[in-house]
Amino acid sequence: MTNSRISALLPSELDVEQKALYDSIVTGPRSAGPQLFALQDDLGRLNGPFGLMLHIPGIGSALQELGSAVRYRTALTDRVREIAILSVAAATDSEFERYAHERVGRAAGLSEEDIEALRTSLFTSEDAVEQIVFDLCRQLLSDEILGDEEFLRYAAQLDARAMLEIVVLVGYYRTLAQMMHVFDVRAPAGSSKG
Repeated sequence: MTNSRISALLPSELDVEQKALYDSIVTGPRSAGPQLFALQDDLGRLNGPFGLMLHIPGIGSALQELGSAVRYRTALTDRVREIAILSVAAATDSEFERYAHERVGRAAGLSEEDIEALRTSLFTSEDAVEQIVFDLCRQLLSDEILGDEEFLRYAAQLDARAMLEIVVLVGYYRTLAQMMHVFDVRAPAGSSKG
């Protein structure tokens, strides 16, 4: 977060509440398994939205818990989840989310062609669920009111749980993108695209 409009907090600068949030991020599910993107820089400062969350630990704790739920406790497949997240990244021009989730998307089975199509919002899939999720995300991100006809089209492919999970996921990642835009938080320095 070195090019940010807000200071990137070192672990030694954290108060008790911030330290508890920091620990929950660096030891939680995001830190398990292969590290596809850097949660911290070389000095231990949190990258992306996580560093911002430390400045508002009461809200940051709730946000990181929601993010953990959206990533690890839904019925969405990994591919579907990453299609949705990368749809938000493209619509909001979120550099950090592209940096992080293109890597996660590849691990979930998205091809380079899928990644490029998501970058340009031209994604298509022969899988009906993947396509309807992409379409729903684009609808949500357009800020157009979802009418009855559109709702029925989505409901024909997605049950209520999946639709709710997608709506919450889009709202969560849109919130992160907005936070990072306001405070000019980008991908870690030196990170290459994809």
